[in-house]
Amino acid sequence: MTISITPVASQRMRQFLAQSPDASGVRFGVKRTGCSGFAYVVDLAEALGADDQLIEVDGVPVVVDRKSLPLVDGTVIDFQRQGLNASFVFHNPNATGECGCGESFTVG
Repeated sequence: MTISITPVASQRMRQFLAQSPDASGVRFGVKRTGCSGFAYVVDLAEALGADDQLIEVDGVPVVVDRKSLPLVDGTVIDFQRQGLNASFVFHNPNATGECGCGESFTVG
């Protein structure tokens, strides 16, 4: 299981965690949605579930549920600002296609 975080994304995640010291980590996974099938989820993990795996990536605790693991393995998480917008950006080697709006992806 490999997930990488760029320095900019790591800094942003640390800011979120500093504001919520009771959080178990940053939750990263996928949910079924969108026109292509899956969408990424990045949120604070308030607690660990039975199906969660906690990994540390560059000092950031990352929580991934068991169903998301094969879909996000190898993903590089980045954080980018474009004008007034800022968001996490995902470079996922498992994604075989994305919808036109970039909100969802498919796997082969």
